[in-house]
Amino acid sequence: MKIGISCRVAGALLACAGFFSVALRAQEHQERTIEEIEVEAIHRAEVGGYPLIGLDPNDVREAFKSIHTRDKDEWAEAFMGVANRYMAEGNALEKTDPARASADYVRAWHLYSFGRWPVDSSPKKKESYAKAIQAYLAHARFLDPPLEVVHIPFEGKEVIGYLRLPKGATAPVPIVIAVNGLDSRKEDLSESFSAILPYGIGYIAVDGPGTGQSPVKASPTADRALSAVIDYLQTRPEVDKGRIAMHGVSWGAYWGTKLSVLEKSRLKCVSVQSPPTDLFFQKQFVLNSLVGNREYLFDQIPAMMAIFDNVTTVEQVVDMFSKMSLVNEGILGRPTTPMLILGGTKDTQVPISDIYRLLDSGDVPKDAWINPQGGHLGRQVGVWPDQRIFREVILPWLARNLNAPPANESHL
Repeated sequence: MKIGISCRVAGALLACAGFFSVALRAQEHQERTIEEIEVEAIHRAEVGGYPLIGLDPNDVREAFKSIHTRDKDEWAEAFMGVANRYMAEGNALEKTDPARASADYVRAWHLYSFGRWPVDSSPKKKESYAKAIQAYLAHARFLDPPLEVVHIPFEGKEVIGYLRLPKGATAPVPIVIAVNGLDSRKEDLSESFSAILPYGIGYIAVDGPGTGQSPVKASPTADRALSAVIDYLQTRPEVDKGRIAMHGVSWGAYWGTKLSVLEKSRLKCVSVQSPPTDLFFQKQFVLNSLVGNREYLFDQIPAMMAIFDNVTTVEQVVDMFSKMSLVNEGILGRPTTPMLILGGTKDTQVPISDIYRLLDSGDVPKDAWINPQGGHLGRQVGVWPDQRIFREVILPWLARNLNAPPANESHL
């Protein structure tokens, strides 16, 4: 009798422990409240943390005065309200103070872009995204060498890209195809890759499948839209056809890894930051690491749903992910271009094991830059910010592998 009572008590205790364990996990995986988002967003703006890189903390504080809920349109309107002031000032200063006008446009672009973040999933967020593009292109009018907006025909639609070539080139130049991640856009990559021009290397920034102005949603065959970019570059007489590279961040790194195999004969090298390959796409990782992820500011899973067609539940995300795994697709392990693979051991969004598995596959030695204290993309606030990784690691590697001469350090 005593044994029976003990078993019932033990069972109750175990059940209670299980309940609290599940409750604790649920709490850990909850999205931030709007109050938590405000505190974290302002902090990230103050320390230059993603996705607030380039935003003035005072502008962020001003926007949040008009945000009281997690309503998407309320969010977008608040950031557009602050951005509109800089856009108007830029318009007024274009003829008298072009440098300041350009700076105003950049400031407006950052605010509009955060107004549509992480994806343009409501009417006002769509408006904010359209204004972000407008502001960036207003800034781009002042760039030297100029930025060319290219329209590449693709299956009855078009791939829109931002192309810039180094100034004063007298022969065809190497070029990098730059592809964004889940919530960044080609405008972000275009602004970053301006730093590669002093190396005598050009770039074309495009939105990855399912993001921005991409003509296709993400799918196991969506890489064909990026292959169309290679097709286009091969028609440009200014481009050295034998020196085309690709760089991708996060989801862009997924596409970069895939094309390093599928386009091995047409790409000279590929650099990727935090490329998801296999574990990332498995159910347990989705449920335990991606749902309510706190390294991500908010709404990572809804943002991922948006890059696919007809995916509206976590279960559908899991099902689609199983089709996207580079192991399940038979991609991982096949011959690749030379690759630079970057990541952070403390990344909670793409497991470091995915990067190690990529390093251990294929047919050629790969270069790696792994930050043991780094998070997503290898970034470490105050030590290895995005800009430092880009300028000190990625750009020199691309230049070496594209056989470009060293850049004039005064331009970097």
